[in-house]
Amino acid sequence: MRIVERMGSEAIGWFSSVVLLLTIGNQVYKQWKTGTSKGVSKWLFVGQITASTGFTIYSWMVHNWVFVVTNSLMLVSALVGIVIVLKHRKAEKRCAEQGPSPAGATPARA
Repeated sequence: MRIVERMGSEAIGWFSSVVLLLTIGNQVYKQWKTGTSKGVSKWLFVGQITASTGFTIYSWMVHNWVFVVTNSLMLVSALVGIVIVLKHRKAEKRCAEQGPSPAGATPARA
């Protein structure tokens, strides 16, 4: 019975991991696709990087592979997210220094 219980709990863990990663991944993709990070704090990603690093190490130490994989991928998403935010902020600053953009251009794409 313990094997069946463990398989059930593992399935719940992996399912939850996929849902979390799709949710965060969708937000990072939306940020990249729209060309703006308005309203997104870089500190969100700094905190996520810190927490995901710590949780990955902890999960590795306790041999919880669901969380090793989940937190490793969350770390990757945070790194991608902060790169996008910093890129957008740099483009916005550059556009502000250059003046108005052509019609329809977003700061990150101008």
